[in-house]
Amino acid sequence: MAETEEALRTLAHNARAARNRAGLSLDELGRRAKVSKGALVALEKAQGNPNFATLVRLADTLGVSVSALMEAPAQSRVRVVSADTVMPLWAGEKGSEARLMLTTSGPAPVEVWRWKLEPGEEYPSHPHQAGVVETLSVTAGQMILIADGVEHPVETGRTATFDGDVPHTYRGAGTETCHLIMTVHIPPGPAQGPSA
Repeated sequence: MAETEEALRTLAHNARAARNRAGLSLDELGRRAKVSKGALVALEKAQGNPNFATLVRLADTLGVSVSALMEAPAQSRVRVVSADTVMPLWAGEKGSEARLMLTTSGPAPVEVWRWKLEPGEEYPSHPHQAGVVETLSVTAGQMILIADGVEHPVETGRTATFDGDVPHTYRGAGTETCHLIMTVHIPPGPAQGPSA
């Protein structure tokens, strides 16, 4: 329970700092990110518990990575992260999940995700800000990437990349669990307008 409270305090601090850096009021951030002002107030008071989609919309609108909202400052030049110590940010009804392992630092950060997709289960994602590029590498099983309405099968040993500013969905395919590593490349600088 203490870890959850600490994570909420870190999220509250980072969200408030990112909003202030972007020069946005709570009203304007809420409008652009399509999140209620009440939810933002609760989040900044460490009382909110936003879902994965809300975190992505806030990060996109603020021009930061999801982990920039969630992580405390790094204490070392080298970070080693174990998947079993990272809580899933999304869990599907059939057992699928997404874990944000880490985000690189610098002017154009990269998020590194571990995904597990069960056959037939999917996660639809809203379009990200312009300049976001996603790369998916399937390490086991198979999936269907749907980008801008077009299906792209991606099997073990294959990698796909696409501009993330279109509607996209990740769907488990075949009969076995699909495991993949995803990177999300975030353009430098703050967001220039509302995210979709």
